[in-house]
Amino acid sequence: MSRSHLVKTTRLGFRAVRCSNARRAPFRPPLSASSAVRRSTWSSSSYRFSTCAVRPQSTQPDNASAATPASEAKPVIPTPAELSVNTYHELADAWLDHALARFEELQDQSDDIDVEYSSGVMTLKVAEKGTYVLNKQPPNKQIWLSSPLSGPKRYDWCVVSGGRDGKSDTGEAGQWVYARDGSTLDQLILEELNVDLQEPVDD
Repeated sequence: MSRSHLVKTTRLGFRAVRCSNARRAPFRPPLSASSAVRRSTWSSSSYRFSTCAVRPQSTQPDNASAATPASEAKPVIPTPAELSVNTYHELADAWLDHALARFEELQDQSDDIDVEYSSGVMTLKVAEKGTYVLNKQPPNKQIWLSSPLSGPKRYDWCVVSGGRDGKSDTGEAGQWVYARDGSTLDQLILEELNVDLQEPVDD
């Protein structure tokens, strides 16, 4: 074999090897700068997943702010009883007669109380307090009170439990009640004069 033929054969062998390697290795274009950045970012963030569940925000108001103060209890005020004219006079006279007897009893024990009663009007003068006036009001079927401490009040006969002896048309016990706050006439006398009209009068 001549030298020129040998050189030619060697070149053909190298060319065949290069073609074979080119077919086995696929062409990969060079990465751009932006692709490299995106791949780097994904690689670093793909390992940072959180295992904590996201807690949804409640749409309900906070218990402390949503709590409303309890409303104050309002007094239960009984309804005035339907009285005939005769029954009204009987009940009003019975209360005034009992109160008069109790005040006259105290008047005999002390000079601090002076009581007078005439034509359905009772005038009670109390030392260091002033003058109280109690009187019947037949058109309204009420007892009116004028107090030097608490002012004027109007009392209706109302059926209540545990009242002083006295009956409505239905035979139920009742008391004279102030409609605005549910207090009774007996309670006011006790609070302002310290006289308990629930106590019996000595004969």
